[in-house]
Amino acid sequence: MAAPAQRLSAARQNWHRFSRNPTAVVGAAIVLLVVLAAVFAPLLAPYPGHVGAVVDFRARHHPPSFSHPFGTDNIGRDIFSRVLFGYRVSLSLAAVVLGIAVPFGTVLGLAAGYFGGWSETVIMRATDIALAIPPLVMALAVTAVLSPNLLNAMLAITALWWTWHTRLVYSITRTLRHREYVEAARLIGASRAHILFREILPNCVSAISVKVTLDCGFVILLGASLSFLGLGVQPPTPDLGTMVATGADFLPDDWWEPVMPGLAILFVTLGFNLLGDGLRDLFDVEDVR
Repeated sequence: MAAPAQRLSAARQNWHRFSRNPTAVVGAAIVLLVVLAAVFAPLLAPYPGHVGAVVDFRARHHPPSFSHPFGTDNIGRDIFSRVLFGYRVSLSLAAVVLGIAVPFGTVLGLAAGYFGGWSETVIMRATDIALAIPPLVMALAVTAVLSPNLLNAMLAITALWWTWHTRLVYSITRTLRHREYVEAARLIGASRAHILFREILPNCVSAISVKVTLDCGFVILLGASLSFLGLGVQPPTPDLGTMVATGADFLPDDWWEPVMPGLAILFVTLGFNLLGDGLRDLFDVEDVR
């Protein structure tokens, strides 16, 4: 019973520290609001039918109003409704990219940091080569060769995102592999898998959590950049980057068409960055950007 009580006490202490950090609280509130907006978009959107290929030329280019909080676009669709569904696309992109890249990069980092030798040389040199390629350039190349859609955008971003987690976990593993508890586990005959995933990995979770939180904002921003260039999600699927690109053609008269989706991108990116900074202060980890 002592161990669960200690874990509960530690969780309360962490929550107390987290709640006293206004940056973390604001970031968590923004992220929670965006997630809830995406999950309940069909219920919250005033015009859920405007998600698809709907045309209403009588309502085109209407400025923000009570009936259309973010205004309407060039074919009369409600921008607020499309932003809510656009959050679904952005969060799905971040979840899939990080769901693949983080485990893959973590396993490679553990292997390189613990085993050393030729495995370290091969893994880390491959990581260095991949890190030399800007993610946006790689994503542009992949989506330009393949047909531009959400799936290929996910693959393009994932192709290089594992490298950051490999380097992060590698550096932590190198400092932990000679610690007393790791040596003790090795002496009592624990398997390598046990040492890697039960002794070392739990001590990497804090840094990985901070990195993942910060990465969510960057992945969403990169996905919006691809869509802005026409290489991401294709119409009529609502995507924040596509809405900014389409609305930019009508500046400055119909300013709300690119500004409102752009502010939506800023809002979610800011939320994840504030939450990541708060978690970094909470876990007292070094800068993982």
